[in-house]
Amino acid sequence: MHPLLQSYLEEMPLIAILRGITSAEATDVVGVLYQAGFRIVEVPLNSPDPIRSIEQIASTFGDRMLVGAGTVLDPAEVEAVCDAGGQIIVSPNTDPDVVRASVARDAVSLPGAATPSEVFTALKAGAHGVKAFPAEMLTPAVIKSWKSVLLAAVPVLAVGGITTANAQTYWQAGVNGFGLGGSLYKAGKSIDAIAHDAAQFVSLMQNLRT
Repeated sequence: MHPLLQSYLEEMPLIAILRGITSAEATDVVGVLYQAGFRIVEVPLNSPDPIRSIEQIASTFGDRMLVGAGTVLDPAEVEAVCDAGGQIIVSPNTDPDVVRASVARDAVSLPGAATPSEVFTALKAGAHGVKAFPAEMLTPAVIKSWKSVLLAAVPVLAVGGITTANAQTYWQAGVNGFGLGGSLYKAGKSIDAIAHDAAQFVSLMQNLRT
């Protein structure tokens, strides 16, 4: 596992997925998430002006959070994210070229996978962990089967449809953390509402880890 990923997952195994965020609100939103306890944040590249948002977040929080991009689909995007100060590359799919480009920049590589073949393809290319996506399709029983054949050091993060109501069953199945999108942040959501929901997820994780 990449030491940065290991360190931040140990601190709080939640990734904030800020799809649709604008550069004007990026720093304020991440500030609220940081105060709640989040330590990993990604800006999907199909958000408005995502590289600018990543630059802003990384310049403000990069020394105390793992900041990067989601929906990274080709090696050129990896370069742009890393040049902006991003240190984690998350994808919805398993693309060995994207994984290798991430590793070459010493960025955390977390590709999406939905089958055992994709998981092992990602790991063979050098991925530091996998994003089980979409989690709605991958039941806790499926995750448990994955974990039975993976090395314990390989982190699996469940992403897609994760809520405070269903996170516990995935955690019990062996996931190492969660990526939170629409249940945490949506474009136009108020800072107060984001802070409330972030606190709920952090509280849940603290309870699950005790």
